[in-house]
Amino acid sequence: MPASMDLILWRHAEAADAAPGMDDLSRVLTGRGERQARDMAHWLDKHLPKDTRVLVSPAVRTRQTVQDLRRKVELSDALAPKRSVAALLGAVNWAEAAAPMMVVGHQPTLGLALAHLVGGVPLDQLTQKTPWRLRKGGFWWLRCERDPKDRPGVVVLIVRSPDLP
Repeated sequence: MPASMDLILWRHAEAADAAPGMDDLSRVLTGRGERQARDMAHWLDKHLPKDTRVLVSPAVRTRQTVQDLRRKVELSDALAPKRSVAALLGAVNWAEAAAPMMVVGHQPTLGLALAHLVGGVPLDQLTQKTPWRLRKGGFWWLRCERDPKDRPGVVVLIVRSPDLP
């Protein structure tokens, strides 16, 4: 078991509202969202470890968010809109994965994952009223550190938003 695991939770960039009758998975990024995604992808390319696995929701807007990220991506239905935090954690093998993991997904699931991982809210007590806010196009970089004498602890390494310097 590795001594630590990094998990990056990246919310898709700004997307257009769904048109009447449009499937939610088909929503696309706005021009602003495309710029947000491009800027964040360039920053992440410079800072992510080379062995980072990137899991992406099947929604068009999440796939567009990572299109400028020079990494192989894997689509995961576990990250689709309205999926559970448990599905997300299972997809990334929290906190046992040997390589850093990046998830590109949606609110409220990402905010609920933060409430659980950082805030300590038990999975069975998460509700739509408990998600933490994750700005569109922004990410939280977490690390689960394991001390053999103590229980695992989550450390927030970086919180970044595309609209803030």
